Formats: sequence, C-alpha cells, structure tokens
Amino acid sequence: MKTAIPAGLCALVLAACQPQVPDSGATGVGFGDYGRYQAEQARLAQERAARERQLAVTTVAPPTETGAPTAAEIAAAGIGAPANPTNQSVGAPLNAAGLTPAAGTTGTGAVIAANNPEISDEQDFAAVSGRETIEGNAERLARLRAQRVEIAPSAVPKRPSSTGPNIVAYALSTTNQPGQSLYRRGLASQSRAVRACARFSSPDLAQQAFLEGGGPERDRRGLDPDGDGFACEWDPRPYRLGASQPNVPDQVAPEG
Repeated sequence: MKTAIPAGLCALVLAACQPQVPDSGATGVGFGDYGRYQAEQARLAQERAARERQLAVTTVAPPTETGAPTAAEIAAAGIGAPANPTNQSVGAPLNAAGLTPAAGTTGTGAVIAANNPEISDEQDFAAVSGRETIEGNAERLARLRAQRVEIAPSAVPKRPSSTGPNIVAYALSTTNQPGQSLYRRGLASQSRAVRACARFSSPDLAQQAFLEGGGPERDRRGLDPDGDGFACEWDPRPYRLGASQPNVPDQVAPEG
C-alpha cells in the first residue's frame, strides 16, 4: 500500500506536464469553425468554374496588318509545295527555294533555276549522270575548243629611262655614315635646312633634288648643312643592307 501511493503521485505529475492538444475538429483549419471553412472552399470552387467558362468562350482577336504575305500569296508563289512532287523526275533540279522544278538550261546543258540564273545542278552527280553521256561531253568539249580565242602575247613595254641621278646607285657608292662630314658648307645653317627640307614630301625626293643641283659637292639649296652628302636626314644604309644580302633563288617544290 505504501508503494502504490508514490506511483500514483508520479502519474498525476506527468499528466500535468503534458501540453494540451487543441481539438482541430471543433475549430477547423484557420477558421473559427468547420462550417466557415467549407463555405470558403465552395466559394473558391465557384470562382474557378467561372474563370474556366470565361476562358472557354474568349475569342482571339484577328492579327493586325503587318505587311507580311498571306497564306494564299505564299501558296501562289509555290512556297510550301510538297518536297518531292509526283510529276518531278528523279534528279531534276529545284529552284532557289528547293520546292518546285526549275526551268531553263545553260549553254553547256546544265539546268538552271528559273528565278536565279546563277544556280546550277552541275555539282549534283545524280542529275548530271542521268543527263550527260561520254559522246555528249566530247561534242561539247569540241564546241568549246572551236569557240576558244587565243591572244598572241605582245612585247613588254620598255620602262622609260631616267635622265636624273639614281639615289640607289648613289647610296651604294658611298661608305660614310650619316652625320660624318665629307664636304665643306660655307653658308649652311640648320634653320635654313629646315625651311628648305619642308618643301619636299619625303627625304628621297630631297636627296634626288640635292643630287640634281650639284650634290654632294655643292649644296646651293642648303639641304645638307653638315656636309655628309645626305640631304634632309636621308639615310643610305637600308640600300646598302639590301645590296649586301645574298641572292637566294626561289625554291619551287616539285609537283606530285
């Protein structure tokens, strides 16, 4: 009897500690009572049914005019016809759209497209093999050879000879470096040389005029103030370098 009393007290204490579970059937889910929940579900079902009926009877507005061809115009143009019409023979060429038989032939017998004379079926082996023969090719080759016109070669025109000094030959005849003075310039000045050189569009033209005027010994225009024989900073070294390179013949790979 003494051991039964503490066990009963423990059971009462554990029962008091358990949380109370609400009665969801009495209040419903998210509503004050289950009746309100059922009414809300019925209202939502009516709204869905009304929306579905509205979508079922809604008509699509006709498309606006965009300038695009209509289906009738496309069909009249031959676009959309069967890819392999029954009246088309095997290997017959197609037009540019690849839908209807082409029309017309080239001078060599190749069929060309009706709407584009640049398109031919010469690269189609099936089409060519069904149309061409060895005899026909020989006849066509003979016809083309008869139409060939041979133009005799004419003499190469001679290059007009230059009466003035050659700056390349002059560069190869010199050995001094630019700035190394060889000639005396009595009245030369750098400012005069700047003004004189501004009259020429390139150092080559300035050197040509310098040699034509008596250079390198004389410099009446003041183009070579330092007396190195080179006017307006003209440099002979690129010509010397090109002449010093060995002549290597072009290597032509044998055919085959």
